[in-house]
Amino acid sequence: MEIAGHFLGVVRDEFARLKRQAEKALAQVDDDALHAVLDPESNSLAILLRHIAGNLRSRWTEFLTTDGEKPDRHRDGEFESTSWTRRELLTEWEDGWTRLFGTLDTLSAADLTRNVSIRGEALSVVEAIVRQLTHYAGHVGQIVFLAKHLVGERWRTLSIARGPSANPAPYQPR
Repeated sequence: MEIAGHFLGVVRDEFARLKRQAEKALAQVDDDALHAVLDPESNSLAILLRHIAGNLRSRWTEFLTTDGEKPDRHRDGEFESTSWTRRELLTEWEDGWTRLFGTLDTLSAADLTRNVSIRGEALSVVEAIVRQLTHYAGHVGQIVFLAKHLVGERWRTLSIARGPSANPAPYQPR
């Protein structure tokens, strides 16, 4: 297998894994808790969803041909408290992820050697992809942490439960 195809397959799988992990965490949270914050400087789940969705839309729309920070994106507004419903949040979330996966599906080996721009900074396509993967992983970690905190004792683990790790089963990707 050529390395470019392998790379694109791996990152696509990792983006999909992050999306599923966030969605499994969110599924455990009541609608009212979507807007809860731990303190005045913290983000709610709703804010994290809006921010990731806004970033996805901006970065992955016309990825190869326009700057990844679109002029119609209002990043600061993504961090303002709103009364968006779960349905509204997940509609924006899905739109963003659809754009990412649609873009990844169109990239070729030759595209990986091209440069793109994010906020005026030139990056290779590989650098831009890895930067976004890292960015989303950090925020998905926040989503899981906050959801687990809000759900409390009702939380169902998203990975290996405590205890069975002493006798590991063969790895099976989700």
